[in-house]
Amino acid sequence: MRLYSCDHCHSPIHFDNRVCGTCGYRLGFVTEDLSLHAVVLDYAGARWQVLHRPNASYRFCANASLDICNWMVPVTSDESYCVACRYNRLVPDADSTGGFLRWRAIAHAQRHLFYSLLRWDLPRPSRREDAIGGLVFDLKEDEPRADGSCAPVMMGHDEGVIIIRAAEADDLTREKVRHSLNEPYRTLLGHFRHEIGHFYWTRMIEHAGRLEDFRRVFGDERAPYDTALYGYYRNGPKLGWQSAYISAYASAHPWEDFAECFAHCLHIVDSMETAHAYGLSFAPYGQKDFTLSANYDPYGDYPFPDIARI
Repeated sequence: MRLYSCDHCHSPIHFDNRVCGTCGYRLGFVTEDLSLHAVVLDYAGARWQVLHRPNASYRFCANASLDICNWMVPVTSDESYCVACRYNRLVPDADSTGGFLRWRAIAHAQRHLFYSLLRWDLPRPSRREDAIGGLVFDLKEDEPRADGSCAPVMMGHDEGVIIIRAAEADDLTREKVRHSLNEPYRTLLGHFRHEIGHFYWTRMIEHAGRLEDFRRVFGDERAPYDTALYGYYRNGPKLGWQSAYISAYASAHPWEDFAECFAHCLHIVDSMETAHAYGLSFAPYGQKDFTLSANYDPYGDYPFPDIARI
């Protein structure tokens, strides 16, 4: 993630900061320029204005009152929620301590996802714009059973509906699942990036008439999905998956291969933007003649194959 500079004191500020740690000004993230700004209330106390930009007026996302979100909405908008929060249909119960903490952690990951979607200006139709396949998030709690235990929510994507298991906002729960599935990496942000990959498969591949191109690279997605996943979880990944897939799970089915590649693309570019913000350079192991200095914007026109070589 990139670094920002406070509009008042010019100290470094970070994506999720609510106030500047140096001067104490309140901060809000403005999606029009994808930047974090120092903001002040106008004289009437009715709206927030970006410091030194009196013509830019906003209100905070409705979830800011719960300290769930620090993004802003233009006062001219009829939306109460910011561009990230407005896609949520189900959220954890903020009236309970556990529910509040889970929702706060999930929202943190969700904003990181939407930052990438906004940087690339990817289409993200809502249910209001596309009643059948529009994007919507259900952040679901595990369902209690009669014996007092809970039935874990299955994460996934179905025709634009992305289900995120709220329980995995708890580090211990998520780590137990990661260990049981023998995964090297499992995070809330990773879940968001993977599941949104399924959403974009529908729009970028299926709806765009690119199935044959897809099959040449990833394989035939018409292979029975449930059978493929059953085989993966019973027998493990395909032998030699390391030479052909970006992750073990990608070998389960062509749909999962695409979603894993989509997620890793976001992982890589986000990591490179962080490197760019801190002025790092790379000399990949075993490639003595290739050094990459992160003095560019990886969300721009820099060739992705060069980034991926790291």
